[in-house]
Amino acid sequence: MAPSQEVAAPAATATKEPSANGTPAAAPKTKAPALNERILSSITRRSVAAHPWHDLEIGPDAPTIFNCVIEIPKGSKVKYELDKKTGLIKVDRVLYSSVVYPHNYGFIPRTLCDDSDPIDVLVIMQEPVVPGCFLRAKAIGLMPMIDQGEADDKIIAVCADDPEYRHFNDIKELPPHRLAEIRRFFEDCESYYCYLSCFYY
Repeated sequence: MAPSQEVAAPAATATKEPSANGTPAAAPKTKAPALNERILSSITRRSVAAHPWHDLEIGPDAPTIFNCVIEIPKGSKVKYELDKKTGLIKVDRVLYSSVVYPHNYGFIPRTLCDDSDPIDVLVIMQEPVVPGCFLRAKAIGLMPMIDQGEADDKIIAVCADDPEYRHFNDIKELPPHRLAEIRRFFEDCESYYCYLSCFYY
């Protein structure tokens, strides 16, 4: 005798009660969530953004070639800086004279200087870049500085992907007027609270 086979009962399907004229009644409409509820829901679901100081890798070719985050573009009169809490770039101040930043200026991720900030870097390249972006740089020199009694050294670097500057390996290879321009900028911009030493090669 063939084994008995159980036959599954058909799934129950919901039926719509007919309306007075004999046509099926429309399904009830669900209420759209209020605007505040939608905003709160999107905030809850969003992923946490990476912090440029703590989360960005310094790069596989460091210390020869390293990543750096640009805070201030070349030619800017506005001093932007990293907000440590949020990881966003904020406006610190507008420079009080006609001085502008001679080159792109930022910091090296995952580093720490004596002033509890990441190490600063001035990146020499042809064009200004957007604040908050990161690029590959190559260090060619160091300008020691003292800010309110603490070391605040500046790394002088070139953009590793700029064909006009990437072949420089030592700050002595730069034209003398370029070094004078950099030094004069920091003297004018930081003179009230910084002490500058000579360039290191």
